[in-house]
Amino acid sequence: MQENYRNYGTFEEEYATVRGMNAFISKVFGWMFIGLLLTAGVAYYVSTNVNLVITLVSNSFLFFGLLIGELVLVAVLSARITKLKYGTALGMFFGYAALNGVTLSIIFLAYTGSSIVTAFGITAITFGIMCIYGYFTKADLTQFRTILFMGLIGIIVLSVVNIFLRSSGVEWFISILSLVVFLGLTAYDMQKLKAYYFGTEGDMALRGNLGIIGALALYLDFINLFLTTLRLFGRRR
Repeated sequence: MQENYRNYGTFEEEYATVRGMNAFISKVFGWMFIGLLLTAGVAYYVSTNVNLVITLVSNSFLFFGLLIGELVLVAVLSARITKLKYGTALGMFFGYAALNGVTLSIIFLAYTGSSIVTAFGITAITFGIMCIYGYFTKADLTQFRTILFMGLIGIIVLSVVNIFLRSSGVEWFISILSLVVFLGLTAYDMQKLKAYYFGTEGDMALRGNLGIIGALALYLDFINLFLTTLRLFGRRR
């Protein structure tokens, strides 16, 4: 009876591939973590500066201008990621994280410190669980991509509508929908990192840039999960 054995060379190649993929994913998480630290640091600094807070809260033109600036940065980074230099792409990511910190500074005024810490802890745990699932699952999560993005569009539309309705019921529904969508997107974006690694076929420049867009995707998943958790469970001042 013939038996099949894994030869040593094949094992070494597979081990090197997995090790390389894990190193790539670790670097992506490193950039994401630095982005979150930058956002938190800027948000806290702005919230403790009375003059900056008053300017931000009282000047709606400035506040929405910052939001538009963030959207432009994300759009350009996403559309041009394969053509940008690595340093430029990384700078744009950090620039977005800093701007986001400015606009998120108002949560320190709206919610208690303990609520913010609790929401962050819950987010970190659920985010970690979904990342682990996205890494190890054998299921192809791309089949849920359309559903997830339709849910994301629904969140945006309902949020705009609720600006005028100011309905607590609609706000609660948006929060639940956001929780489901961004948990799903976290697992999907985590699995997509593996596709980025293998899809670049050794092109280190492209792999580096796709790593940045992967860090941005996970960063956005974390921030949105955090804000959703804060809306659901946070205590307002």
